[in-house]
Amino acid sequence: MNQSIRSIPRPLVRANQWFIVLSVILTWITGQEWILAIPLLFGLSGLLFNINPVITIGKLFLKKDMSEYIPEDYAQQQFNQVISVICLAFGLVGYLTGYVLLATIFTTMVALAAFIAIVGFCVGCFIRYQWLQFRHKKSIQ
Repeated sequence: MNQSIRSIPRPLVRANQWFIVLSVILTWITGQEWILAIPLLFGLSGLLFNINPVITIGKLFLKKDMSEYIPEDYAQQQFNQVISVICLAFGLVGYLTGYVLLATIFTTMVALAAFIAIVGFCVGCFIRYQWLQFRHKKSIQ
């Protein structure tokens, strides 16, 4: 039986990660907190409507068929996107309400997590794995 597993090509995942990192850095450099709203809205759009503009535009630049790229698990990427959206939202709200420390903490966390994923270690994957292990252990007790 051939079961298709839903996935996202790695270059598209990387494009989204770079978009988040660069948006946060641009926010820090310019002091324009509204910049965070862009990856936040794109991430929300991906979660709610399954349309992330970075991924959609990125598909136009793929040279090979999508199935020829290293696949990233769709469910894992959705989990990571939830974490990203939460951090971006807290960062934006922190800036808008004058809680700069809160904003700095959450934007640093999302930028670091995205950058660390780009270089090879997925923090969100580690968190999800630990969560699934915890749930499994609880279910067999």
